[in-house]
Amino acid sequence: MRRILSILIFFLAAFSALSVEKIVVAVMQDPDFLDPHRAAASGTYEMMFNVFEGLLKPDSKGNVVPAIAESYSISPDGLTYTFKLREGVKFHNGREVTMTDVLYSFNRLKGSGEVRGLSSDFEKFVSEIEATDDITVEITLNTLNTDFLEKFIIAIIPADNPDHERNPIGTGPFKFVTYQPGQRVVIAKFDEYWNPDLPLVDEVEFRIIPDNQAALMSFMAGEVQMLPRLDAIQAEILRGRYNLISAEQNMVQLMAMNLAREPFDDLKVRQAINLAIDKEEIIEIVANGYGTVLGSNMSPIMERYYQEGLEDYYKTDIVAARSLLAQAGYPEGFKTTITVPSNYQFHVDTAQVIVEQLKKVGITAEIELIEWSIWLDRVYTGRDYEMTIVGLTGKLSAYDILKRYLSDYPRDFYNYFNPRYDELVNSAIKQTDIDKKAGLFKQAQVLLTEEAVAVYIMDPNFIVALASNLFGYNVYPLYVQDMSTLYYK
Repeated sequence: MRRILSILIFFLAAFSALSVEKIVVAVMQDPDFLDPHRAAASGTYEMMFNVFEGLLKPDSKGNVVPAIAESYSISPDGLTYTFKLREGVKFHNGREVTMTDVLYSFNRLKGSGEVRGLSSDFEKFVSEIEATDDITVEITLNTLNTDFLEKFIIAIIPADNPDHERNPIGTGPFKFVTYQPGQRVVIAKFDEYWNPDLPLVDEVEFRIIPDNQAALMSFMAGEVQMLPRLDAIQAEILRGRYNLISAEQNMVQLMAMNLAREPFDDLKVRQAINLAIDKEEIIEIVANGYGTVLGSNMSPIMERYYQEGLEDYYKTDIVAARSLLAQAGYPEGFKTTITVPSNYQFHVDTAQVIVEQLKKVGITAEIELIEWSIWLDRVYTGRDYEMTIVGLTGKLSAYDILKRYLSDYPRDFYNYFNPRYDELVNSAIKQTDIDKKAGLFKQAQVLLTEEAVAVYIMDPNFIVALASNLFGYNVYPLYVQDMSTLYYK
């Protein structure tokens, strides 16, 4: 009997060793593009962060560290970046990364001749890309940009891949397996990853569940092992039974107004709307207190560049709001539409509270719910909207956060054009003196607030729930899910 039991235990152990360790993560939206140089949606980067790497990559503290590059240096004048490639880094197709791939990737981003580049930053700032030997590449800027180092987290992709959209190939800890629209993105452990200690699980499925209540039920049923971006009510439901992690996330939730449309082309109207909004009430009702009031497009997590005090610039004042509307020619208010991506319940809930707040100053707002893909196409790209609520994800550099309002930025969907703002931001990135640089970025934030470009609501806390036996999660000040360090215990 003991011998039979021993044999049974042996086979059970062997089966366990061969079983696949898989994590299912609930996400709200489909990727917009799998080609990393074309993708714009934060939800895409959230998933594909695990598949693609650049010469550098971000760590959980918001620093950039070597990845495909083993080392780098910056010239004394700040214009030339030199990278040495790490030996033996492989793409997911098994081929080693070469200088040909690096040059292909950067030239694709920069563009040449009549071919537009796929990165406005590379197109705008890079003057020359040159390989000085088989493992060394130099990128020279045409003008000083002291935040440009962070741009090198952008993906290096194989030059011989005929279709980056249908067959995305990177160098990350996980390789792409499949994408079923509206259902899932599946990635699997890359056994030849250059860091042999990672990843710690075999497979990850990002399951697309737009309805957050359905996602919660799937998590509680054990069908999903990781549920990111919980709202406060969900967190209270799960507290004590699962691993919950909460932290600031470097996001700016805002209500944008289309400055190219009446009546939002009038500063007094935009100021009135800001005065009508009670941000504290929104945070209490929608986020159950898990949020930080904002006054401009910068989270206090960006401590060095954050301009304090702007959160108090528009204290709720219904009388002053009505007075400004009357001065602008709208004594009885007006009707408008708030367009919201339906898969983000947090933004939908925020819109519902704002509708009630705007009624107090005579503004009748109707909520229009649209699918995420339509929001990206019609609102973000086409600028066809009146007001919209969305969360702008954090970046590693203050410039990357604030450039969204530059007059020549391709996705300036607010239609904000201000030469003084352009001058401040473009001057800031040429400053090698960090205090002067911070001062200019802070002045730019003040302009956004004074001109009421949007209603800057909050940086909502990031709350993630993990299955009780899942550990190793790292919070980033970026919209990513790093699955490489997660493990079961």
